[in-house]
Amino acid sequence: MLKVVAIIIARGGSKGIPNKNIIDFCGKPLIVWTIEQLQRIKGIDSIWVSSDSKEILDISRQCGTKIIIRPDDISKDTATSESGWLHALDSVEDRIGKVDIVIAPQVTSPLRETSDLEWGLRYFREQKCDSMFSCCVIEDFFTWERDPSNFKLRSVNYDFNSRQRRQKITKRYLENGSFYIFKPDIIRKYQNRFGGKIGLVEMEFWKMFQIDKLSDIKLAEVIMKGYGLDK
Repeated sequence: MLKVVAIIIARGGSKGIPNKNIIDFCGKPLIVWTIEQLQRIKGIDSIWVSSDSKEILDISRQCGTKIIIRPDDISKDTATSESGWLHALDSVEDRIGKVDIVIAPQVTSPLRETSDLEWGLRYFREQKCDSMFSCCVIEDFFTWERDPSNFKLRSVNYDFNSRQRRQKITKRYLENGSFYIFKPDIIRKYQNRFGGKIGLVEMEFWKMFQIDKLSDIKLAEVIMKGYGLDK
């Protein structure tokens, strides 16, 4: 039987929103939504929260998760998610032994359902993936950029002189950051969440919205309540 663990990394510091990971969101600390989504999945052996914040760890412990104290040197704004996952993974394996699969959801992406996480784990196994990301499909998405040398606009992912009909546009997948799944050997080998055979799991487009700044909270709450995910 494969050992599957969930690792949530949640720093205490945030420039955009103070204490972002535990702000009140639809009546609960933000991190609680992610914890409760994971707790409804049968295939996860244990849930771990890694943080440098005592308050975040206390809330997580009260919700029934196991906790990991994240060192200050990998808790600054410049720290990567990979550094947090690697430290947490070492701590987890020191306590429960070898882990086969890690599912790592993002706290600031509460617009998800337990079924999204369950499908991700199922596809990961069925497709024999080594790493995976959640995504949204975009079929009619055109981007532009401004040339810094002359400030002129130019199309980036298509030629505006030969714009195709929507039906002929190649389907693209937008990494939405909601969650990642990877094998421990992969993140250790590449120091990256991606490596080996990379897979994806699709989510509805409206689930891509994240909470990074104050104005995002109200929008995300409207979507959460509008689709009944707060029930």
